[in-house]
Amino acid sequence: MTPEQISHIINELGEDRARYYNAAAAPIMQTSIFTFPTTEELAEGLSHSFERNVYSRGQNPTNQILQKKLAALEGTEECLLFSSGVAAISAAVLNEVGAGDHMVMVDKAYGPARALAGKYLARFGVECSLADGKDPEAIAAAFRPNTKVLYLETPSSMVLELQDLTACAELARRHGVVTICDNTYATPLYQRPAEHGIDVVVHSASKYLGGHSDLVGGVVCTDGERARRIFAGEYLTLGGVMPPFHAWLILRSLRTLPLRMERHAATALRLAQWLETHPRVLAVHHPFLPSHPQYELARRQMQSGTGLFSFELDAPDREAIFSFCDHLKCFHRAISWGGYESLVCPTAASYNRQAQPSPYPWNLIRLHAGLEDPDLLQADLEAALAMVPATAATA
Repeated sequence: MTPEQISHIINELGEDRARYYNAAAAPIMQTSIFTFPTTEELAEGLSHSFERNVYSRGQNPTNQILQKKLAALEGTEECLLFSSGVAAISAAVLNEVGAGDHMVMVDKAYGPARALAGKYLARFGVECSLADGKDPEAIAAAFRPNTKVLYLETPSSMVLELQDLTACAELARRHGVVTICDNTYATPLYQRPAEHGIDVVVHSASKYLGGHSDLVGGVVCTDGERARRIFAGEYLTLGGVMPPFHAWLILRSLRTLPLRMERHAATALRLAQWLETHPRVLAVHHPFLPSHPQYELARRQMQSGTGLFSFELDAPDREAIFSFCDHLKCFHRAISWGGYESLVCPTAASYNRQAQPSPYPWNLIRLHAGLEDPDLLQADLEAALAMVPATAATA
């Protein structure tokens, strides 16, 4: 997609400024219901609620503007907006499976997605197998005759593992399996799974699409027929829909998305390259480092990395990991990512509360490079690394 196409989608597509007094920014239609001049028109609206504005648990004009833009950016026919990323993931999966079905999920997928498939759906007779997403043969080996869904997340948000989208789409198509891909990390600016044959693309809009750490939302982008099924089923029935105010906030954020992503990506790559040379760092996980085992795949199916990456710290224990994080001044200790502020989140923070062993190294630390000055961020990391106690290997 060219810069001109992206600019047109963000600034013009779905807009009808003459309807709202030529305002530069689309208005928030903060209403729960829409009235009709006659009962016949009300009946007509109820019969076509996917296209018509009847009740904001269904469609809303502000949301429709955003839906058109996001669908166009992802290269799909339709988009639906949800109240959270997990709500979007759940709706996309639930639309495809029923009792007696099976799904395959990559083993480094987002924790709540793994919980949905491995625990919640098991209550209703849906089985899930986890597969090594780096290995197409491992994914293929996990398929069964009753497999309905292949769930992907590339790159994954902790160790930045990739799946070959084209290979996965072709494999699933041969077996009649629906592919769902979480594209939150890359955004549609840097990766468009639908162009590789993926059926459904999901996002946590709380991250880069929102971009300011002030909203929670989710997105499903897919073809028109499937979107209508989700709308009539999981969307209207479960009711986890995005409020129009949140849709308006994302419309605001889309205007700066290309600029923000460029800065996030450049800063993260610089920090990752520097950390890779530091003696207290054992490994750095960033898909656009040549040392990444899937570097060539990243270059083939993505335009760029973004602001999220992780590294393994040469630390003697959990306390040293916490001490490193606490010494950081510019990186806030928090989950999620995608806003102005830089963030740090160590795997060790969640070890004591997990019912099952973590799939990640205990010394893994995830960083989100925000929009602050890169020199400040590097100096902050350098000062905190100097405070890490020596291990036997480095003493």
